[in-house]
Amino acid sequence: MNYEIIGGSLPVALCHLEAGEGLICEAGAMSWMDDEIEMKTEGGGFGKMFGRMFSGESMFRNRYIAKASGEIAFASKFPGDILPVELHGNSIIFQKKSFLVSDEGIETSVHFQKKLGAGFFGGEGFIMEKAVGEGVVLLEVDGSIKEYYLEAGDKKIIDTGHLVMMDETCSMDIVSVKGVKNVLLGGEGLFNTVVTGPGRIVLQTMPMSKVAELLYAMMPKSN
Repeated sequence: MNYEIIGGSLPVALCHLEAGEGLICEAGAMSWMDDEIEMKTEGGGFGKMFGRMFSGESMFRNRYIAKASGEIAFASKFPGDILPVELHGNSIIFQKKSFLVSDEGIETSVHFQKKLGAGFFGGEGFIMEKAVGEGVVLLEVDGSIKEYYLEAGDKKIIDTGHLVMMDETCSMDIVSVKGVKNVLLGGEGLFNTVVTGPGRIVLQTMPMSKVAELLYAMMPKSN
């Protein structure tokens, strides 16, 4: 997939396809496209459809195929950035609803965290998504991107919602905030996400959930 990301904080991925080339995206993700490109809606089997529904994603994925050279665009749904990740047989774990589009050589599936604590208390959730294969996957990021590479055993403590993606070689768990005063007065909640290396992690500066909390707090409340 030959792509170009433009638009600054309101980004759009312009994907240029040659005849016979295709890509996979979430249902409803396409923003505009040339007439040379046609769409096919696919489920990929009951197991995959059920898994996507269980993770909060659409049960169906759209496959776009170029009959001749053409362009198709995918705009981000929230102010932020679009993160391109190249896979060469390796795999990544990423947050739900961040998948935008990928090459046909990328296989996505539901990923369950091995530690239940990470699911029930960690903001990233027990259910995430996994991508593996050969090609490029584009992920939506809320706000700006910050990447780190963690050596084996290195840990990064992350507030709820800021983890976008990690290599599958990383592991994720939760820790409780220590100290009663810190919990009651610190404003950071009860738990933080802890990611342990080795591997790359990608963080986002403005999680949509945080924005929703701020907007809700400013809304007038009925008596």
